[in-house]
Amino acid sequence: MSQPKFQAMSQKELQDYMLSHRDDQQAFYAYIDRLDQEGNWIEMPPVDSVEDLEKYPEFTGQFRQKSQLQKQPTILRLNPVIED
Repeated sequence: MSQPKFQAMSQKELQDYMLSHRDDQQAFYAYIDRLDQEGNWIEMPPVDSVEDLEKYPEFTGQFRQKSQLQKQPTILRLNPVIED
């Protein structure tokens, strides 16, 4: 069986493939390499408690921002039908 072309996959496709083929080490390393290339990591030491996370506002800010985006309702703009 031939190996899929991981470079041609989107990050979501690669993640889905990796999760459904958990024993595929090449898929795992391709996924980690992809994450490393994106460079959106925030490095911080291990924390001992949830309160320690407050010492890293850039880290918690990312999650708060994503959470706020998910809570916003989707707004649909409808074009009115104008009758003559």
